[in-house]
Amino acid sequence: MTAMTTDLCIVGGGSFGSALAMIAAAQGHRVRMWVRREQQANEINQAHTNGAYLGEARLPDHLQATTDMQLAVQGATVVLMAIPSKSFREVARTVGEHLRGDQLLVHATKGIEAATFARMSQILREETCALKIGVLSGPNLAAELMQGHPSGSVIASPYDEVVHGVQALFSHSHLRVYGGRDVVGVEVGGAFKNIIAIAAGVADGLGFGDNARSLVITRGLSEMAWLGTHLGADVFTFGGLAGIGDLVATCNSKLSRNHRVGERLALGKDLDTILRELKFTAEGVPTTDAVHRRAAAAGLHLPICQAVYSVLFDGKNATGAFGELMRLPVGDELSTLRYR
Repeated sequence: MTAMTTDLCIVGGGSFGSALAMIAAAQGHRVRMWVRREQQANEINQAHTNGAYLGEARLPDHLQATTDMQLAVQGATVVLMAIPSKSFREVARTVGEHLRGDQLLVHATKGIEAATFARMSQILREETCALKIGVLSGPNLAAELMQGHPSGSVIASPYDEVVHGVQALFSHSHLRVYGGRDVVGVEVGGAFKNIIAIAAGVADGLGFGDNARSLVITRGLSEMAWLGTHLGADVFTFGGLAGIGDLVATCNSKLSRNHRVGERLALGKDLDTILRELKFTAEGVPTTDAVHRRAAAAGLHLPICQAVYSVLFDGKNATGAFGELMRLPVGDELSTLRYR
């Protein structure tokens, strides 16, 4: 089978992948999406909607979808994966069967592989022949992207070709894509902010105000940076779009799935019920488990992450967990980062 040349292949038919596909296609780029279900592909191709994820929002008529991975990937200048972390390796392996080494491979997944603590770029290197790999992340709530609201993101890669290639796809749109080099920092920021969003949701669900949410965000940022620098990230990355930018958006927005998880935990709902009612992936749940185990093994002190873990997996009452955080000893605010 010979695939038609496209500027962008989006692997994944969820809300964020669909929003990115729509923006690029609206700029006149040739875009094809890979989705799992034939019914979804037909809806995108014929009705130009993706109702399960985007409601009645209309997609550009020339945006195409397919369930054939070979057709989707071959001939694409940029391949962008927007797949949940739990199935990321499986799909990456399939992508790798059809990818050439000269294609640009980027992911937009804000999670960590639970079993291995591998970041998504590490999985791409393990499962594909791609040489030029990058990560796209930032405060990008899909519903707002679809509505055309101004937004910012960062594409991080050691390769200029990846940075410039992704920037070109979204130039002249309402999504401003900045360049960066710190792949580790951008991936850690995108994943860790989901843990803090759960904590912020708990604070809101308990009826606390803006002061409490600001406390969670700023102390959560410190924990994010502490973990990131431990893994080799540049601490300054966490002051940018993939760090504080994404953290603020996710912790303050009712559109955030992870924030909703925290709110419902505070109301006393059990996790299984919350995830069943949510229907879509909340990356903060498996990320909390993965980070908790890594922090314990490395001796890292991440009290908010520990508190979220205790509520999610140890059955601790949300009020009690938040109260324990407020009773922790206080010290120098920036002591963990001062010499990083």
